[in-house]
Amino acid sequence: MVMQDGGAVDVRPDPDPGRAAQEHSGGYLAAGLCLAVCGGALAAWTVYDTVQRGAGAGDFVESLFNPGAFSATQVVGPGEWAFAAALLVVAVLLLAQRRVARTAALLCGFVLLAAALREGVGLLDAAYRAQYNADPRGGWALATHGLGLVTALVVPAALLPATERRGPHARARTGAGARPGPDARSGLAPGGWWRRPSRICGVLFLVLGVARLAWTVWDLTSGRLDTTRYLRGVVDAAVPGDLRLAATAGFTTVGTVIALLLLGVLAFRGRRDVRGALLVCAAVQLYLTVRGVVWLTVSGFFNHAFDTVAGALSMALTAYALAATTSVVVLATGRVWGPYGGVRAEAFRAAPDGRYGER
Repeated sequence: MVMQDGGAVDVRPDPDPGRAAQEHSGGYLAAGLCLAVCGGALAAWTVYDTVQRGAGAGDFVESLFNPGAFSATQVVGPGEWAFAAALLVVAVLLLAQRRVARTAALLCGFVLLAAALREGVGLLDAAYRAQYNADPRGGWALATHGLGLVTALVVPAALLPATERRGPHARARTGAGARPGPDARSGLAPGGWWRRPSRICGVLFLVLGVARLAWTVWDLTSGRLDTTRYLRGVVDAAVPGDLRLAATAGFTTVGTVIALLLLGVLAFRGRRDVRGALLVCAAVQLYLTVRGVVWLTVSGFFNHAFDTVAGALSMALTAYALAATTSVVVLATGRVWGPYGGVRAEAFRAAPDGRYGER
């Protein structure tokens, strides 16, 4: 509290600047509930798949990181395991009204929309539709895809309008007793502390996206993959020829490249609200990369990794992916908030030289 013109003015920052505005609570609640149900459905499929394969809890934990733990066909794969965990975590953050969850939820919603559209294209094939009738799991699988489509429509509709207002007129409370935000007291621009880490994250994602795109193009042009079938599998669920919820390698790879490049551009431009999406994307990619490293270890690939140029390049890409995703996770979770949610004292001292603020 300080005295100004004979009156008391509360200069403490908001108790929780990371909380969404009250007028957006309904949108956060709707999106959080949809993501929670969708994540729960994928988790249920994971349990069903584990039981059907005759595996116990210990076996499943081993298979989380060791791709060679089971050889049986899986209804869902590691990508779905990681995505289910992401959906549930983001849902909890949305229900807690955390602003950082907004772009994370939008990213999850767009992934669900892409998967639903791909499934819709597959359903145009009569043979693929017949598999839903013949397989006893077909009805549940179709219901899961339908749930994903509903979630993909609700999340953008609920959260795209839920933008936080900036500027001196953002608050309804003005005059004596109004509490300016931490940026107003410190002289930092809104989200100024995030600009430098954001650009670093953007560069890391852009380099990783370009590298994976180049590797995929090389795979397709070198004859190692059937280009037509690979590209059709990206947009058509009927191409693999069987009924499963697990995404094909082509769909996962192309979707990952698009997400890395798009988020990389937004992060490089210093968009503060992209932090949640960066965190989710990096965390999922970090898990899949670590799982890949474990497979390289147990398969003995490391013993002959540098025998060929392709092997050496693969190792370099894996090492960079591991370092980049770890760095983005660390940077995206960094905070400089003090005990009241405001910027710490070191941020005030660092503001003149631009360490946290605008240059």
